[in-house]
Amino acid sequence: MSNKNLKKEYWKKNLQYLAVLLSIWFTVSYGFGIILVDVLDKIKIGGFKLGFWFSQQGSILVFVIIIFVYVRLMNKLDKKYHVEEKEEQKK
Repeated sequence: MSNKNLKKEYWKKNLQYLAVLLSIWFTVSYGFGIILVDVLDKIKIGGFKLGFWFSQQGSILVFVIIIFVYVRLMNKLDKKYHVEEKEEQKK
């Protein structure tokens, strides 16, 4: 396979990862924190309504987790397509 095709596949997979992860974040922050807040408020965790928790801490926590997941996925993708950083490039 040519180098140009490998680059296209690499970026296509990267965009797929981004679409899925941002969809998850959107669902948690907008869906759970705004749209489904009344339904989730019927459930209490630690004395707080679940809808309130998602709108205050949940979306931020999910975003931080998504960052770590994205880094891990990209490291695997970089190795698969042989585009990982070399030691001399890191300096």
